[in-house]
Amino acid sequence: MSVKLDTVVGWHRGGFRLYWRWRSRRRPGRPRITAEFRALIRRLAHENAGWGAPKIHGELLKLGLDLCERTVARYLRRGRCREDPGKNWLSFLENHREVIVALDPFTVPTITFQLLNCLFVIHHGRRKILHFNVTQHPTAEWTLQQLREAFPDAVGCRYVILDHDSKFDREVADLLKATGLK
Repeated sequence: MSVKLDTVVGWHRGGFRLYWRWRSRRRPGRPRITAEFRALIRRLAHENAGWGAPKIHGELLKLGLDLCERTVARYLRRGRCREDPGKNWLSFLENHREVIVALDPFTVPTITFQLLNCLFVIHHGRRKILHFNVTQHPTAEWTLQQLREAFPDAVGCRYVILDHDSKFDREVADLLKATGLK
């Protein structure tokens, strides 16, 4: 009985060697990428929040690094947490603050319970009110006139933020395009 036990123990030890040799064998396929490449992928993703795997893969190819796009996507998935969609809008506002103008129509009740309609034109970069006016009955023509007064020459402004109010019809969009505003 002791002979059998020794044989089993001896085989068992040899089995471990075979198992670990099999476990540590070289596997086929692409080799693992280095920590430097992983750090570069994460850095590109962090610095350029809007970039996905195809864009980062293209940039790595321009640098002469031969990585598969799927590999880049795998390391992006591991390192990237879900971002707030509002961050893209906030980063746009921060990056283009100096050239953004906002149109804000709103109503104000008076002491006699009448409604007055106001239109504010605000320059975000300087935090300055460029134009405002008040009327009881706003029309598209009134809105066009206010915009002509607000933008006699749209110097330094490239973008206009406005809501989908009925006062901002096709003529307003055409006037804004004519002044060079997007």
